[in-house]
Amino acid sequence: MTRDNLLYSTIGILAGFISGYFTHEVMAVRQPPALAVLQAAQAAALGGAHADGEGAGGAPEAAAPGDPRGTGGGPSGPGGPGDPGGPAMADILRLREQVEKNPNDADAILTLANLNYDIRNWERARELYERYLALRPPHPDVLTDLGVSLRGLKRFPEAMARFEEAQRLQDGHWQSLYNQVVVLAFDLKDAGKAQQVLTRLRQLQPQNPEVTKLADEVAKRSGSA
Repeated sequence: MTRDNLLYSTIGILAGFISGYFTHEVMAVRQPPALAVLQAAQAAALGGAHADGEGAGGAPEAAAPGDPRGTGGGPSGPGGPGDPGGPAMADILRLREQVEKNPNDADAILTLANLNYDIRNWERARELYERYLALRPPHPDVLTDLGVSLRGLKRFPEAMARFEEAQRLQDGHWQSLYNQVVVLAFDLKDAGKAQQVLTRLRQLQPQNPEVTKLADEVAKRSGSA
């Protein structure tokens, strides 16, 4: 059920469908240019843990320790497209229409939230994740993705609250811990707290190369490398 991802690595899928998706997902608050999305994706480090088992992610401006997603994959919520090569435009349009016609279709809402997350459309993703959480019991991966979306909107305290809620639901949920470190170290500039969370994260994930990359980036930024 969990998604081992902190940032999306399927950059190639964006070139094929992003312009069409922006055209049709008219409810989005802001539509960044495709080139900017691709460039930002290449420099991304922060991400979430989509609750459906594949991978997607976001990107902080401050950190780029690597691609912590692990297996990666295309956007796919429960009942979603699920194709690592990326969803077809017809799937996206069908999904949006389905959400409009069935506003309580939680699976469709989550899938559409994940698609907006993958293209860094943070406000729309936030809205959809919150709609999903109003319909279903809280899930640590969904809370983490909501936190990343809030982080993308520079609503850092709210993002941290969502990561902490994910931890209360699942002790040791490493994706939310990872994201806490990024926000603390690179956004809130709280090196002490960042190091405390990072220590726990490294204890939980001692063999995870992406955690090691994050630790190296934190050390470099703090001048202790």
